[in-house]
Amino acid sequence: MQRSKSYRKAAEVIDRSKLYAPAEAVKLAKENTNVKFDATVEVAMRLGVDPRKADQMVRGVVNLPHGTGKTARVIVFAAGAKAEEAAAAGADEVGTDELVARIQGGWLDFDAAIATPDQMAKIGRIARILGPRGLMPNPKTGTVTMDVTKAVADIKGGKITFRVDKHSNLHLIIGKASFSEAQLVDNYAAVLDEVLRAKPSAAKGTYLRKVTLTTTMGPGVPVDPKVVKNLQEGSEA
Repeated sequence: MQRSKSYRKAAEVIDRSKLYAPAEAVKLAKENTNVKFDATVEVAMRLGVDPRKADQMVRGVVNLPHGTGKTARVIVFAAGAKAEEAAAAGADEVGTDELVARIQGGWLDFDAAIATPDQMAKIGRIARILGPRGLMPNPKTGTVTMDVTKAVADIKGGKITFRVDKHSNLHLIIGKASFSEAQLVDNYAAVLDEVLRAKPSAAKGTYLRKVTLTTTMGPGVPVDPKVVKNLQEGSEA
């Protein structure tokens, strides 16, 4: 793949043979952001699980202490009073059958979906669309609930869900390049804590095998997966 001159220059600063402490990785990623807009900061994790086995599926939710840096677009499947509550809470779209039809037609312009329990039978018709994208409402992640007000507020406030993909990888947003180093490390720590907490009992061997921190269109910074305590060490923020 042909890389831009600015990307190659930024990549030269990163020692690929080294595993950086989280604070060091954040500092490097911020310093080597090579886009003119406020880049998104993401973390990718390779896990030692086999997601084809039900007892090794890794999924969960995490409340980022400093949010994601963007307002999530949230839709809610609800009717009647609950639909009114969702709209009042700030949901971007609220509906039932018409919302299902729009998604069946290819509309996916949202980041999270919430549903009241009575709507799940209808949503089953689009499970094959939402599921692979990690957008399917699920009681375990708090997105199937009667308390739609809280669910919308949580997601808008920085609550994100995660689910391991078929290649045993997790991809999560931890903020923006404009965040301070300390804020990004705090968010990374919250993610790391929840991912470790979600380790399946059936998983054998090394669980957290590889961690990479990156910004939009920026080079990846390898993070030491063994550093799980004192994450702010080395941060000057």
